[in-house]
Amino acid sequence: MTQIANDTRAAVPVGVSGGLLLAALSATTFGLSGPLATGLLDTGWSPGAIVLTRIAIAALVLAPFTVVALRGKWRLLRTQALQILLYGVLAVAGAQFCYFSAVATMDVAPALLIEYTAPAAVVAWLWITRGQRPGRLTVAGAALAAAGLVLVLDLFSGADLAWSGVAWAFAAMIGATSYFLISADTDSGLPPLALAGAGLVVGAVTLGALAVTGLLPMHANTAATAYAFGDLPWWAPLVLLGVVTAAVPYATGIAAIRLLGSRVASFVALWEVVAAVLFAWFFVDQLPGLAQLAGGLLIIGGVVAVRLGDRDIS
Repeated sequence: MTQIANDTRAAVPVGVSGGLLLAALSATTFGLSGPLATGLLDTGWSPGAIVLTRIAIAALVLAPFTVVALRGKWRLLRTQALQILLYGVLAVAGAQFCYFSAVATMDVAPALLIEYTAPAAVVAWLWITRGQRPGRLTVAGAALAAAGLVLVLDLFSGADLAWSGVAWAFAAMIGATSYFLISADTDSGLPPLALAGAGLVVGAVTLGALAVTGLLPMHANTAATAYAFGDLPWWAPLVLLGVVTAAVPYATGIAAIRLLGSRVASFVALWEVVAAVLFAWFFVDQLPGLAQLAGGLLIIGGVVAVRLGDRDIS
């Protein structure tokens, strides 16, 4: 791996507009995971069992596409083993494990807010390591997005904080930051599908090891899952979680990051929080308030500002 944080956009025919569409698709499908998992949690599934099953299914779904992407390039699994290992351990397993450890001792909203400081961490990393000092538009966009995130997560209603939870949430932020930085590396030669597929395998194995040691509690149930529109058999949300909310967003997310660069892609990913609120409305009948809708608009405005500011960086 020549460098982890390559923020140079790849010269590909899809272009920036295609990258934005892929990033939006990735963020939207990621956002579906919470509302889908809610039904399983209500029937007695543990977060660890859900996330392990989700990542394992995603790894199986992407396996044939990974094989095709690596045709004639199998040596990359050896030469880029460190990148794949870091992606699987930090960006997949680490982010998931630390986030669920955080929400075990604190409210979901502040945990998400801490984890989603990842875009600011990406900007800081690129500034420190590559000298890409953020311009005024980038800073203004970051401020808008942060304000929007606070509104969407409804933090003003009060939140339960615990120092252990805060520490786990910051660890999840490191995992999320590594996701954007590692995915942006275009020098490794690893196709996006290959990195996603191989990284998910590493992530599933890592989560499995945590489950075996007891660090990741595992509880499952075969009872039907209830949602606002009706009941589903227990396996249906698991399949959706693995295919729609993991295989699709990890694959499209890496492709988007390579097109947009880690800075812009990390801010577009904030749309995941807005999508989660909208999906919660449909799946579990949690109606978003005016403040949350306003927060979504601020996040979109912040992303536009960051994108415009990104043009000024050589």
